[in-house]
Amino acid sequence: MKLPQLRKQRTSKNYHGITIYDDYAWVDQLNILEVLKDSSKLLPEVKKYLEENNNITEKYFADSKNLQKKLFAEIKSKIKLDDTSLKFKDRRYFYWTKTTAEGNYGKKLRKLIDSSKSEEIIFDGDVEKKKHGSEYFGLGAVDVSYNDKLLSYSLDLVGSEYYTIYIRDIAANKIFDEKIENTTGIVTWSLNDESFFYSKLDKFHRARKIYKHILNTPVENDELIYEEKDETFTCGIGITSDEKFFVISTFDHITAENHFFSVNEKEIKPKLFLAREKDIRYSIDSWKDYFYLHTNDNAEDHKILRCKKDNINEFEEYIPAKKGTIIGGFDFLDNFMIRGESSDAISKLYIRDLKTNKEEEIKISSEQVGSPGASLMQRDTNTTMIRIGWESMATQGKIYEYDILTKEKKLVKEVEIPSGHDPDTYIVERLKAKSHDGRKIPITLVRRKDVKLDSKSKIVLYAYGAYKHSVGVSFGASRFCLVDRGITFAIAHIRGGGEMGEHWHKEALFENKKNSFLDYIAVANHLIEKKYTYKGGICFLGGSAGGLTGAAVANIAPELFFSILLLVPFCDPLTTMLNEKLPLTPSEWELWGNPIKKKKYFESILSYSPYNNLRKTSYPPMFVTTSLFDSRVLYSEPVKYLAKLRELKSDKNLQLLKCKMKAASHGGPSGRDNSIKELAEEFSFILKTAGVIN
Repeated sequence: MKLPQLRKQRTSKNYHGITIYDDYAWVDQLNILEVLKDSSKLLPEVKKYLEENNNITEKYFADSKNLQKKLFAEIKSKIKLDDTSLKFKDRRYFYWTKTTAEGNYGKKLRKLIDSSKSEEIIFDGDVEKKKHGSEYFGLGAVDVSYNDKLLSYSLDLVGSEYYTIYIRDIAANKIFDEKIENTTGIVTWSLNDESFFYSKLDKFHRARKIYKHILNTPVENDELIYEEKDETFTCGIGITSDEKFFVISTFDHITAENHFFSVNEKEIKPKLFLAREKDIRYSIDSWKDYFYLHTNDNAEDHKILRCKKDNINEFEEYIPAKKGTIIGGFDFLDNFMIRGESSDAISKLYIRDLKTNKEEEIKISSEQVGSPGASLMQRDTNTTMIRIGWESMATQGKIYEYDILTKEKKLVKEVEIPSGHDPDTYIVERLKAKSHDGRKIPITLVRRKDVKLDSKSKIVLYAYGAYKHSVGVSFGASRFCLVDRGITFAIAHIRGGGEMGEHWHKEALFENKKNSFLDYIAVANHLIEKKYTYKGGICFLGGSAGGLTGAAVANIAPELFFSILLLVPFCDPLTTMLNEKLPLTPSEWELWGNPIKKKKYFESILSYSPYNNLRKTSYPPMFVTTSLFDSRVLYSEPVKYLAKLRELKSDKNLQLLKCKMKAASHGGPSGRDNSIKELAEEFSFILKTAGVIN
């Protein structure tokens, strides 16, 4: 198969006395952010290259179309298409969501409490999409005002995450004349229902201004209530649990600062809570007489402090820091705090009596590894009832109504798998692999019990390893399309993520980023040693910053894999971190280092950047995806990466590139069927390269 060639035009740039050469730097066009809004501004040569690659990818999958159709049907058969969420009891209405077999987008419904009146649909995604006539339909948020009369919703119709806010009178079904463009999509209503707050995106796609909009007034007259001056910080606004204060949070990846003002304040003058201090992250909430502070100040994995509202400078320790334990977030009832903790990458739930400060764990399941959850079931917090839930990689989600006092629980909803699912057919295991420096890396996997550990099985090994993101050990019905074909699905909880706390994150920052990649290799070798698979029996699966991990590992140890999926991969980090005009770059210097200012960071990123470290070796088959409208990882990264890889590689394997030329976001296409279709294609690649044809 003849592969398309991308024009080479060598450029050289010198940083800190080091010269780097790039044959494809011209792909990073200067107006690349404009392409996110208008694809006609894409360079014609790049457009032609992308179209040719898309054609090759289409030809590659020609013999897999029947398999993809089969997988599509299988995945869809595992989803209850006509489904209804549990109802949340608000002040006057029950609110809930619903999906249907015919639709691709959800509906938001409500019904008056203690009324014989029928339910009403207040937002219908399928109707709204049809009204706008767009191929892509990205829904930001849907919120009802406090008087239940107005609906706010935000839409991204391209995929570049520039959201437009709309307001609708529910009873009259009338859209207000004003619409607000280029926002984050989040609306925070004032309690008087006459105004709301929102964050505006600047020309670099950064949220650094918060405005107040008064209904039925021109948008250009909106009041600027906060502006973040530091270009590395972004900001947002929310309301406290007791609905007494609005809180403006401004932050980068390692530092946070909060301002607050009363919900009754007419002339808004946000008051600083605690001034920003490098490496200190904190958030605040308000309940009864106290402000509660969730902070990492002198507490690596957080603690909870509180202070009287009339004295925000004097704190008492409420939930102390615990060595090796992540102190998570919390919710309030009148007399209880519901909070989460995590240790050894295993999550737990606790109930704390606000009167006695006594605390106990809620144990939902006998399974060792899984994902517990808790949520409020009504706005009135004078109750002892909450909802708790559990799911694992083998067991579908179950939700219970739980009485805090009596400890009684009642099953009220279970995820239904129409095609059937028996958790007892599978086994979930937690293993640990010893990395290059002695760190023990957790591995969570699910497999069929009848799959023998004989070094003959194949494994899909997923990883992320960045931004302190913890990869959940939750249920995914679609994975069983692979597992039921004898493929084990595993997660490598590598450093850079947050599964094991702050140190786990920090040990893969800056010059230590290579720990993420070496951890993954250690996990792969451990699974080989323990006979779960063999060298060459692994498929890497990961996206975005996880794609960085996969592409870096492909350079270091390509012999481990039978194939690699890099979904919207961050594979050219050096170019991105050298361009301070890109949306995320300034804020991300706190994670990767600023290569513009410091030589050590330039050298460290250069040492592992997948694009810069491609070499003359044999690479496994790859499937690399991107989107023209992705504002987080620009399409230019995988374009350059594939062009250079094909130039250098010594193998005869096919490394595919697929770019979504029509509207799609960092997360892929919109709509249930489109998402399933994309997943079926990805699974077909895994199965085809694994030699599984049915």
